[in-house]
Amino acid sequence: MATSESDSFFLDPKMIGKKGFFFYVMVCLALMVLKHGVVVSGQEFVRVSGNRFMLNGRPFYSNGFNAYWMMDMAADPNERDRVTEAFQQASSQGMYVVRTWAFADGGDEPLQISPGNYNENMFRALDFVVSEAKRFGVYVILSLVNNYEAYGGRKQYVQWARDQGQYLNGDDDFYRNELVRSFYKSHVRAVLTRVNTITGVAYKDEPAIFAWELMNEPRCQSDLSGNTLQNWISVMASHVKSIDSNHMLEVGLEGFYGESMQDRKQYNPGYEVGTDYITNNQVQGIDFATIHAYPDQWMSGSDEQSQLNFLQRWLESHIQDAGSVIGKPLFVTEFGRSSRLSGYNTGKRDNLYSSVYNTVYGCARSGGPCSGALFWQLLEEGMDNWDDGYEVVMSEEPSTANIIAQQSRQISSLNGASSLYARVQEMKRIMPNKPKLMN
Repeated sequence: MATSESDSFFLDPKMIGKKGFFFYVMVCLALMVLKHGVVVSGQEFVRVSGNRFMLNGRPFYSNGFNAYWMMDMAADPNERDRVTEAFQQASSQGMYVVRTWAFADGGDEPLQISPGNYNENMFRALDFVVSEAKRFGVYVILSLVNNYEAYGGRKQYVQWARDQGQYLNGDDDFYRNELVRSFYKSHVRAVLTRVNTITGVAYKDEPAIFAWELMNEPRCQSDLSGNTLQNWISVMASHVKSIDSNHMLEVGLEGFYGESMQDRKQYNPGYEVGTDYITNNQVQGIDFATIHAYPDQWMSGSDEQSQLNFLQRWLESHIQDAGSVIGKPLFVTEFGRSSRLSGYNTGKRDNLYSSVYNTVYGCARSGGPCSGALFWQLLEEGMDNWDDGYEVVMSEEPSTANIIAQQSRQISSLNGASSLYARVQEMKRIMPNKPKLMN
């Protein structure tokens, strides 16, 4: 790593007398915080207190991104540098939370080959992802299963049960069937108790893990009352917490309103998916709420301004309910605009990013429950085969990259980094670069 300006300020203790030693130690520690961001060497667990995230007794806010591909890349020796580059980029640009998959069920290159049977090469790849996050002072949200068929998901779990003689009507029986539930519980235990082959630390004891996610975008459209999902969330939240009391837990919700508050359904994009933003997040053991935001998908026939108006109402209603009804922090864990949809241009994507970021920052600055946002998705150069229309390659998208960088600076400043930076710079100004040796 190249020597930075702050590195030049670190001094050999032998050059400093007793009177100056303590002072220099304190300055050096402060510089370590500045160099590596709000997270210092020896990460601590992020906790919840009321409607805020807390780190070392102070509110924690962060910008970040999704990179679901990390385990796949880490499994290939020729590609695993992509993971390192992404975490390095995150750390250097003040994005301290990254969301990725801790699942790949059945199919090609699985993590879980069959119920309880794991591919050690893929698990070691996930070890690498977690260890690199730790090395760069970045936190990861690990999602435990997919709602969709990609990477196996509910469909694969249901098929495994059918292979063992169970009669199941459809993928929604993932939530109801006891054998399927046992498969999922087993996977949860396998991941949470995994001992990282690189760090030697069990996942459940690893502070670099920000939180567990029960499922990526759970839906149960065979029961729009929300009762089926509510029961499943309650059971699985209790199961996770029985194994791991260190980490936070979230459901993975998109944020659709359900039956508990009928008047809030007006903020849905015209349909329901069997979830309930209010009651699902009130389950004991669920530590914070999440929402996703894809107005270009959800309101594909509307013009840009209508989509932005919907987005603003969507964000504001969920922020209000997180603070006044649910009483827990809120994280926007996915948002974006696709280049593959009609009428796209970079300016429209930038407008959407700015709208999300302005609302999130305004809420955080006022002490509200919304603590950050993770865009979907970051790719590194040369990853064209991972394009999905929503990707951002920082070096190729300067206007979007600038908006992301500005948000990272703004929201990180709420953690106290800016005031600390000013104090340390003043220390450096008034102190000689090469102090005289003391007697």
